Amino acid sequence: MKRQVNCIMLVDDNKVDNFFHERVIRKNDAAKHIVIKESAEEALDYIKQKDQNGEMHPDLIFLDINMPGMNGWEFLEEYATLDESLHCKMIVVMLTTSENPDDVEKANALGSLSAFRTKPLTGEMLEEVLERFFKFH
Repeated sequence: MKRQVNCIMLVDDNKVDNFFHERVIRKNDAAKHIVIKESAEEALDYIKQKDQNGEMHPDLIFLDINMPGMNGWEFLEEYATLDESLHCKMIVVMLTTSENPDDVEKANALGSLSAFRTKPLTGEMLEEVLERFFKFH
């Protein structure tokens, strides 16, 4: 059974991680479209613009914690203030190098965060996330 969503967004300031994660997504044919944003601000602007234009939102967002400017936690705080109809449309997965138990606990306490995973994104991890959060016919 093919597990493919319409759009996956990668939010990470690390170009190498974005390149690698995009390859994993493409290799597994997991998304029709991949959007890469190198800052949390750019990602929020993209989501807000899509809302105003009535266009398709990302189905799945892989979000890094440690980024210059607005970090992943601050992104989630701002994301939580967006129209509630957006929240039910997007799954947000924190994808980070952090294995700090405090980060895991903080992530689990946030209602807008769906899951917490440690980099790098693998085909198996991607498959697990798709299977857990999306219904495929």
